[in-house]
Amino acid sequence: MSSDQSKPATQALYEIAPSTRQTVKFLTATTIGATLLFLSALTLTGTVLALILVTPVLVLFSPILVPAGIVLFLAFAGFCFSGGCGVAAITSLSWIYSYVTGKHPPGADQLDYARMMIAGTAKDMTERAKEYGQSVQHRGM
Repeated sequence: MSSDQSKPATQALYEIAPSTRQTVKFLTATTIGATLLFLSALTLTGTVLALILVTPVLVLFSPILVPAGIVLFLAFAGFCFSGGCGVAAITSLSWIYSYVTGKHPPGADQLDYARMMIAGTAKDMTERAKEYGQSVQHRGM
C-alpha cells in the first residue's frame, strides 16, 4: 500500500517541477541579466569618474567651448534643414513628373477632385458675375 501512496506523490512532484528546458532558460536568462547588470554598473561608475575628472577642464574652457558648441549646432541644423529641403524638392518634382506623364502617383485622385471642384466653383462664380452685371445694367437704364 505504501508504494501506491508514494507513486501519486512522486508523479505530483514531477508535474509541479519545471522541465529541463525551463530550467535552462531560467539559468541562461539569469546569467545574461547578471552580466548586463554588472556591465551597466561598470559603465555608470566609469561615466561618473570621467565626469569628476573632466569637470575642472570643462569649467576652465567653457568660454571657448560653449560658443563653439553653439556654432557647431547651428551649422549642423543648417545642413540638416537644407538637406531636408533638397529631399522635399526632389520628391515633389518626381511626383509632378509622374503626374504629368500619366503614371498616377499617390494622391492624384485627390488633386483631380480638388481641381474639378475649383473649376466648378469658378464656373458658378463667372455665371453669377454675368447675372449680376446684367442686373446692374438693367437697373441703370
